[in-house]
Amino acid sequence: MNETLPSILDSATGLPIGPVLESGVTGPAPRPSPATIKGRYATIRRPDAARDAEGLHAGSHGPEAAALWLYMSVGPFTDRQGFTAWLARVAEGADPYFYVVADPSTDEALGLASLMRIDTAHRVIEVGNILYTPRLQRSPAATEAMYLLARHVFELGYRRYEWKCNALNAPSRRAALRLGFSYEGLFRRHMIIKGRNRDTAWFSMIAEEWPRNRAGFEAWLDPANFDAEGRQKSSLADLRAAAP
Repeated sequence: MNETLPSILDSATGLPIGPVLESGVTGPAPRPSPATIKGRYATIRRPDAARDAEGLHAGSHGPEAAALWLYMSVGPFTDRQGFTAWLARVAEGADPYFYVVADPSTDEALGLASLMRIDTAHRVIEVGNILYTPRLQRSPAATEAMYLLARHVFELGYRRYEWKCNALNAPSRRAALRLGFSYEGLFRRHMIIKGRNRDTAWFSMIAEEWPRNRAGFEAWLDPANFDAEGRQKSSLADLRAAAP
């Protein structure tokens, strides 16, 4: 698939310009929805600090979870009260717009993610602030959560879905590529996080790529793709490549 839309020549100057877009994609896109999004392995819903903070704090703090906060702009928190206050604050925010990744059978919160830098006019949105507890990591629910958010974004009519991370965060870079995002480049000296320099790796997925990516996600998430021990039979990348 072409990375850019074909250009046309401006009749007055003869210089190349972008094509005129259909009227249905030139107005502002809707903002993300507070509605609960249910999947087979994961549920996406808005956070509730009173209900979710204790479990999320326990799952995201401790020696085995120290790396979770290394590349985040906040945390780790010295106590549960501090984490609860932070979660209550971001739960009320409009951008970033946070969601909990919950177990669909118990509604227990196992992780967080947000839709952020929401540019409705240009139909661009980013997924970020992804915090997966060890119980959620490397599970079908972890992948399905990213599928459900991407599906929601493209069903709202966004044209560009972004993923950005610290350029040193190798697991995040691998995850972006596995999920179907394309690497676009490095923003040097982009941010100062916790007193340290951050170069930022940029990735994106665009609306024209979503049908194939969606087919790959749905084939990977099919229970038939897992053996009796829960191991995948085909990789997400292979299934995406095989999709029409």
